[in-house]
Amino acid sequence: MQRMKKLLFLLAFLSLPLWETEAKEIFSITTDNTQLVLHVGDDGRLYQTYLGQRLNANVDLKTLNMPRVNVSSDTHESNEVYPVLGTEDYYEQALEITHADGNPTSVLKYVSHTTQTVPGGNETIITLKDELYPLTVVLHFIAYPKENIIKQYAEISHREKGAVYLGRYASAMLYFEAPQYYLTEFASDWAKEMQMCEQQLQFGKKVIDTRLGARASMLIPSFFEVGIGGKVKESEGTVLMGTIGWTGNFRFTFEIDHNNELRVLGGINPDASRYLLKKDEVFKTPEFIYTLSYNGSGEGSRNFQRWAMNYQLYKGKEDRYTLLNNWENTYFDFDQDKLTELFDEAKQLGVDLFLLDDGWFGNKYPRKDDHQGLGDWQPTKNKLPDGVPFLVRKANEKGVEFGIWIEPEMVNPKSELAEKHPDWVIMLPNRTPYYFRNQLVLDLSNPQVQEHVFGVVNHLMKENPQIKFMKWDCNSPITNIYSPYLRKNQSNLYIDYVRGLYKVLDRIQAIYPNLDMMLCSGGGGRSDYEALKYFTEFWCSDNTDPVERLFIQWGYSHFMPAKSMCAHVTNWNNRASIKFRVDVAFPYKLGFDINLKSLSQEDMEYCQNALKEYNRLKDIIWSPNLYRLVSPYETNHCVFQRVNDAKDLALVFAYDIHPRYDESLLPTRLEGLDANAMYRVKEICLMPGRQSWLSCNNKVYPGDYLMKIGIKVMSSNDMVSHIIEITKE
Repeated sequence: MQRMKKLLFLLAFLSLPLWETEAKEIFSITTDNTQLVLHVGDDGRLYQTYLGQRLNANVDLKTLNMPRVNVSSDTHESNEVYPVLGTEDYYEQALEITHADGNPTSVLKYVSHTTQTVPGGNETIITLKDELYPLTVVLHFIAYPKENIIKQYAEISHREKGAVYLGRYASAMLYFEAPQYYLTEFASDWAKEMQMCEQQLQFGKKVIDTRLGARASMLIPSFFEVGIGGKVKESEGTVLMGTIGWTGNFRFTFEIDHNNELRVLGGINPDASRYLLKKDEVFKTPEFIYTLSYNGSGEGSRNFQRWAMNYQLYKGKEDRYTLLNNWENTYFDFDQDKLTELFDEAKQLGVDLFLLDDGWFGNKYPRKDDHQGLGDWQPTKNKLPDGVPFLVRKANEKGVEFGIWIEPEMVNPKSELAEKHPDWVIMLPNRTPYYFRNQLVLDLSNPQVQEHVFGVVNHLMKENPQIKFMKWDCNSPITNIYSPYLRKNQSNLYIDYVRGLYKVLDRIQAIYPNLDMMLCSGGGGRSDYEALKYFTEFWCSDNTDPVERLFIQWGYSHFMPAKSMCAHVTNWNNRASIKFRVDVAFPYKLGFDINLKSLSQEDMEYCQNALKEYNRLKDIIWSPNLYRLVSPYETNHCVFQRVNDAKDLALVFAYDIHPRYDESLLPTRLEGLDANAMYRVKEICLMPGRQSWLSCNNKVYPGDYLMKIGIKVMSSNDMVSHIIEITKE
């Protein structure tokens, strides 16, 4: 009888769900505010235990609820850090691999780990290996404590005798548990970049990806926000803000399972990119970069901007050139004499540099329009008989630096380069080609093409070492997708193209570290943080209508520092005053692309004075301490604020767009000030001879008043702007 009771008890026990919860190794990746906890389970695999606000030091991480692994259930509910396709996890996977013998699965188990310090942060490196095959995956976690940024990426390698193919290769996978999730993505197109769109995530998958290759972000930039537990708000709530450092095809997957748990997956888009991985070759995924903010997207933006300026953006702490560009003034219609006159105008305006745009090159096929000449980087003799050196010398004599436009990754079919090297062009054999902006893309997977692209910059710089700036354009996505160089390994093209680009940029940066470069791609078609390791700034959009730019720049400000965002004053939307157009460009990396002779004396004087104020206030304009106060998406106005670290100086930028009749206009509450300090409020950048009509102008207020009650900075007028300096008394 006693034996029977024991047997029944044992059977009853075995019928209960068995949960594997003990951790063999525990890893804590921490910033000042966020903590990511990983553990090695009894099965030897690596799991995410916790991701959220940083825990107190007295919390025993071993007591955290481990992800459930129900070994008696058909449903596997674990939060494996780098799950592989073909195992018992039924949801989106991080890795898909086909071994040399055709086996499409792997089981990755913990082998070892190391830690090390990196500039501004700490890195945890965890090595996983397949239990049956010579496959190694090394996971990297880099935490920046003060900026509250975490980067993750993976390195995949093998020592198998035959061919191994990677079908997918994510950079990172994160898990969240909350009652609801809201996604903000940034829809784009030419002249419509970074349009914010919000939706609630429901059961199943939501995918954001691009397949455009070179001009990868033309239709969807590589940024997202997820409200964890509710909608994304500016100053409250938990929000995940993420991006990928990759100048090519990317994919973000957001999947909610049957338990309403969210997994977020980021990496290269694997479509048409089944990658042949050679023995001992290391496949390094791009960096997945994210922050968790517990005080809304505003705090997340400040995290990203501070981190980028400190560690990622090229010359992130250095100055930037103000410039005059000739494109919207002359387009292709210029010559040596006309450019020399523009140097005088640049000096009169007060900018640092003159930028010569498209149209200066080609002889057999002169670049008179966008149908020919691209790829032939020799000055057009009948336009520039004395070449680029003459222009550089003349600009310097007149007191301005010189910069020049290039598009070295591209080629017109009607060019000497295309005639001499048709095998350098990405082009489908035996099919009618499709041209985007009348051009094709050079095959940067080919080392000869890499040498050519490097040579474009190298020749210009060797001939003209005084060149200070280059605008690097990229107007076409990859079309006609076939690489003569890769031949049978066509699915490597999208990835090897980007890697070839990085090889070129590495060489340029090593040899010409003082050269500033603008990243341009038919507007904002390229705006990722890996490219910005090589470029000092990027062109946000070809749309320079100041009203549209308020929305475009508002979107980019969620992730990008002001000094990286090029904003030019142009003739787009002449209904707007010159003050409004300048004031919209003023809070970023300021430039002019306008016929200065068309300006009245008063307008010209305003531009000159604005440049003087800009140079005086650069440090605060480019401060990462951004506070978005009034959204153009929610109102007919746009107001934001920058504050320095000492909280003794702030700038408020206020714009009335298209107010409604008799609209109720409330005071705007400022943020980020010292509540106990006194501040003087003064409007600056006024039209010559004009006085401020703001009721708060030249008055002194306690910081507490400014933040709790606010000041009136909005009006009921169309396209009116104010720049307000807040100075601690």
